[in-house]
Amino acid sequence: MTKTVNERELVLGILMETVENGQYSHIVLRDVLAKYQYLSRQERAFITRVSEGTLEHLIEIDYILDQFSKVKVKKMKPVIRNLLRSAVYQLKYMDSVPDRAVCSESVKLAVKKGFSGLRGYVNGVLRSVARGMDEIRYPEKGTRALSVRYSCPEWIIELWKQSFDEEVIETMLADSQREKPVTVRCCLNRKTPEAFAAVLEKEGVKAEPHPYLPYALSLSGYDHLDGLDSFREGLFMVQDVSSMLVGELADPQPGDRVIDVCAAPGGKALHIAEKLYVKETKPLRGHVEARDLTEYKTDLIRENIERSGLPNISAVRMDASVPDPASAGSADIVIADLPCSGLGVLGRKTDLKYKAAPEGIQSLVELQRKILSCAKEYVKPGGVLIYSTCTVDPAENMDNVHWLLEQYPEFALDDISGRLCPELRDSVAEKGCIQLLPGVHQSDGFFIARFVKRKKQA
Repeated sequence: MTKTVNERELVLGILMETVENGQYSHIVLRDVLAKYQYLSRQERAFITRVSEGTLEHLIEIDYILDQFSKVKVKKMKPVIRNLLRSAVYQLKYMDSVPDRAVCSESVKLAVKKGFSGLRGYVNGVLRSVARGMDEIRYPEKGTRALSVRYSCPEWIIELWKQSFDEEVIETMLADSQREKPVTVRCCLNRKTPEAFAAVLEKEGVKAEPHPYLPYALSLSGYDHLDGLDSFREGLFMVQDVSSMLVGELADPQPGDRVIDVCAAPGGKALHIAEKLYVKETKPLRGHVEARDLTEYKTDLIRENIERSGLPNISAVRMDASVPDPASAGSADIVIADLPCSGLGVLGRKTDLKYKAAPEGIQSLVELQRKILSCAKEYVKPGGVLIYSTCTVDPAENMDNVHWLLEQYPEFALDDISGRLCPELRDSVAEKGCIQLLPGVHQSDGFFIARFVKRKKQA
């Protein structure tokens, strides 16, 4: 019986959309897997692994192809380029797939896509790669060596060299290629962590407690989250533990009004709403307003609010970079988790490192400061401002902290050590900030600063 869907053809389509058309890989992959939900778990796993793996190792793969092809990667036809890339990934990183199958299936796919005249070329290049894989000579040291070995653009490595030693850089790069379980937050308004773990066990999901937070769990052994009753019932939210620390450091108290200025898809805002909910007696007095720029983003927040069942949070469409005079001095806590370069989550967003650019960081810093200038106005005297990013770039992190302290002396850093688990206290900087590094910490790369607004003197 002839298969109606070819997994390698779907992988090729994902790579074309991502690499050639500039789409985000996680969105393209999600849409493909949703469209072909009837595929077996093994087929879905193959599509996911080859798509993500090819993107993860793209620079190394191109380096390999350039060793064996007279036509360099940049000069190849886009379909052939991405077909060969996915094939080289399988040859190098998937021992379970025979080399002959990789070569023959790639040739068939090239013919199917209208390149029958290049079947010999595709076959020849891939057979040469398969024979010579163990003899490839890589750059031995320096930025170029790290770039090829870990498929990271050289400019990112050079940027990190300004702040970190090479051992830390290599640790972060190695972590970006390490397979990680999905981390979730148990929704304490629905279940205790122990009861939630029991539910997962019944669903056949393996759950490991995270060392930093008692309600954080690492999951593995499932097909897809949407297929779990526990997900549909809102028993948990997918969220990295670094992001959960925003809620810990915000530490909302009964009756607090909270504004999250860039909230989508709502994980941090929902976490804070949950913390308020479990602390307060009824009727509820505290409230979280989760804002974001577009209707699409606020719809995402509303979907998660509905799934959570929390009554003390609402989603509002609003531009965080535009002042909102009506909110001046109204919030006990303001969360500013702002758009950033994302250099702390390269392991989760495999194509992000290829889309980022050095010139983009300065424009991001300008946007971050513009939003912070608005957000700080909403904080009551005595209130809290939490600034966070998912990057490890000091220009977007500590430099912004120092800028805010200089520009707005009514704000001061607040000691966060007592709000963190013992494993993280040594990483606190200047009392009120923490920079988490992938591979160094058991989390994504993430930065958080807690400020308090001084009360006016009587």
